[in-house]
This record gives sequence, structure tokens and C-alpha cells, in this order.
Amino acid sequence: MNMKTEEPLESPARRNEEKEHDNRERILSAAEELFMRYGFRSITMDEIARHLGVSKKTIYQHFTDKDEIVLQCIANHMNAEKCMAQEILSQVSNPVAEFLLEAQQLKLTFNGVHPTVLFELKKYHPKAWAVFQEHKEKWIIKSIMDNLRKGMEMGLYRPDINPEILARMRVEQVALAFDPQAFPTGRFDLRTIQLQFIEHFLHGILTDKGREFLTHYLQTTEEK
Repeated sequence: MNMKTEEPLESPARRNEEKEHDNRERILSAAEELFMRYGFRSITMDEIARHLGVSKKTIYQHFTDKDEIVLQCIANHMNAEKCMAQEILSQVSNPVAEFLLEAQQLKLTFNGVHPTVLFELKKYHPKAWAVFQEHKEKWIIKSIMDNLRKGMEMGLYRPDINPEILARMRVEQVALAFDPQAFPTGRFDLRTIQLQFIEHFLHGILTDKGREFLTHYLQTTEEK
């Protein structure tokens, strides 16, 4: 005799928990969009509520204040960055190609990003800035160093480079593009600056073998 096993009904508490999670993520997604487009300072809780079409009270049901929203947005962004990097690593085994794919991602990441976001994050949201700095030290710099060491082993990067020094320089290049004193807003496009930086960085470390690969890779990409 066949006995049909019924699926257990989802409890009201579980449904409510999922709804709360979805609401939090919706608020964070909207907030991050606004922060990236207009900067952290100019976006208030009222602006976030207006953008979502909800009351400010609804947002305060999920978050204590703007600082908490910024902190969680930064954490989410860092997790997304890690996932993106892992996806790129799964697609390529060549460190030069890895840099180039990340450069392509930069085109999307920095499209429409307000140039003052890093400055405002550091000045107005120190807790989130501290989390970002820890992420930079423990993950971003390490990832670039791994790439450089692998490229050196494969003969694609010069054997005389210092991976840690260049990894830290690369990270500071990215941050420099957000400095309005170095690159005044309105005169320079953030995405263009970042792409120029990564091109300059690569040409400074490539061997002849690495340049051959770069040329072939770019030609193949253009033909697709």
C-alpha cells in the first residue's frame, strides 16, 4: 500500500521570519543603490523610505539607525565582491585573464558610482570604514598577492617584483581614484580612471610572455 507523505506545513513563525528577512534585504538593496549613486552623506532615512514607498517607521522596525544600514550594506557588498572573485577564479586559471575579467567587472561596478563614497564612508561612518579596512587587509590584498605570485611562477609577471608592495599599491590606486583632490569631480570619470590604472599596473609587471598573452587575449575577446 502506497502511503502519501504530506509535506509539513510551514509554521507562521517561519513565514514571518522569512518575510522579515525579505523586508530587510529590500531596504538594504534600496539603500545601497542610493548610497552608491549619491554618496552616504546626502541620503537620509527619509530618502530611503521615500525611495521604497514606505514609512520611516517601517525602516526603524528593522534597523536602529543609518549607521547600521551603512554597516550592513558594506558587509553585503564585501560578500558580493568575494563571490564575484570566486566566480572569476572558477572561469580562468591564468592570472592575467583574472585581472582582465576583474577590469571588465569594474566597468559595471563603477558605472554611476558617486566619487565621494569612500571619503564619506571614512569620515561619517567609522564602524563601517573599520570593517572595510579589515576586509582590505585580510582579503583584498591577499587575493592580489596570490595572483601576483601565481603570475610570477607562470612566467607572466616579472620575477623581481615584490607581491606585497605591489598588492598594496594596487589597492591604493583604486582608492586614489575616489579622491576629489587628485581627480576633481566633473573633470574625470571614475570608471575611466580605474581602467587606466589597471592597464598601467599590468604593463608594469608583465614579461614578454605576459604581453603576448595579453595581446592574444584582447584580440580573441574583440573577435567574439
